[in-house]
Amino acid sequence: MTYTVNPIAPAVLAELRRLDDAGDVPVRVHTVEGGAPLRCCLRRADPGADLLLLSYAPLRRWADEVGAHPGPYDELGPIFIHACPQDCPGAGPEYPTAMHQGDRVFRAYDHNGHILRGVVVEPDPALADEVLTAMLSDPQVAVVHLRAVEFGCFQHEVRRA
Repeated sequence: MTYTVNPIAPAVLAELRRLDDAGDVPVRVHTVEGGAPLRCCLRRADPGADLLLLSYAPLRRWADEVGAHPGPYDELGPIFIHACPQDCPGAGPEYPTAMHQGDRVFRAYDHNGHILRGVVVEPDPALADEVLTAMLSDPQVAVVHLRAVEFGCFQHEVRRA
């Protein structure tokens, strides 16, 4: 099973830089040390980077794209993105190891956007690949979202290639 790891799409990033999914203006943040996980690039911020902290509803965005109805499974949470558009890599088959320094929960959603199951995964790319391959081998699974266990923040989505 091959899969694609998706950062937030450039068109969505442009919208979020103006107004986030909570209807608020994003908060500008200047990082001295760097290290914030960037959902636009699926890497960590460099020291001195100018970022935006904003609310993002990943399941709602996915549902709008595919016509699903997640209902109460819709979630809104904080993420960091570059303050200005960058030349970031797009979607790809590589698991973004730099994004995952702690345990993650991999949540499998069905075609309606309802949670089917969740698995806590340690920061091990081989184990992550095994879990993602197993989840996406199930025809009931439409999309997988990865979230940080300690804060619950959305990291990125994964779909079948």
